[in-house]
Amino acid sequence: MIEISPELQKVLKSARKVAVLTGAGISAESGVPTFRGEEGLWSKFRAEELATVDAFMRNPELVWEWYMHRRQLMSTVKPNPAHAALVEMEKLYDDFTLITQNIDGLHRQAGSKNILELHGNISLNKCFACGRPFTEDIDLESNQLPACECGGKIRPDVVWFGELLPPDALNRAFDASARAELFLSVGTSAVVHPAASIPLTAKSNGAFLVEVNLEPTPITEFTDWAFHGKAGEIMPAIVESLKK
Repeated sequence: MIEISPELQKVLKSARKVAVLTGAGISAESGVPTFRGEEGLWSKFRAEELATVDAFMRNPELVWEWYMHRRQLMSTVKPNPAHAALVEMEKLYDDFTLITQNIDGLHRQAGSKNILELHGNISLNKCFACGRPFTEDIDLESNQLPACECGGKIRPDVVWFGELLPPDALNRAFDASARAELFLSVGTSAVVHPAASIPLTAKSNGAFLVEVNLEPTPITEFTDWAFHGKAGEIMPAIVESLKK
């Protein structure tokens, strides 16, 4: 049983501006594959060889086949109790921002509303040239890759290796962390920058910093409270304490 101390419960109830950062740990509890050591055709490639601009320009068909394979795998994955708890948490605060490093879309599937997807969303597409969203179905069976009205190639709307994070989402994430009274870092290793700096931005601006992760991370020493265990067990307990 997860114990929520009176001190933490007081902060949880008094805060009005809250921000949460989630990482791969929360998705791992849903069984989201890491795409490391895949079998079959894709065992010959590393993610770093396919998820790049150079790979797409060189062989867009191969990159698209890999992403369609990934999407098929992801279609079998469902949100877990940690995702559900964050949906409930959003309803309890006046100012709530969910920042995620994950591309699996599970937060949206669970029902969260105010989400900043720093690395994009694997189920969405956009034009490589103009950035316009592309909502039509992708059909690789036709042997013709989709194209935008501007003539540009359509690509998955995710951040590839070597690309910068979308500036609008990143700026909004830092703004939310700077004004937060309470900040939760959930299931993230806190080693990938610039996202790893977001919790510390909150802390430096006076936020009460809570970490939920399987093991300690580089930000643990700066937290006001750290839970080491499964987010799917800890986050529901935190939300339940808010309702008491």
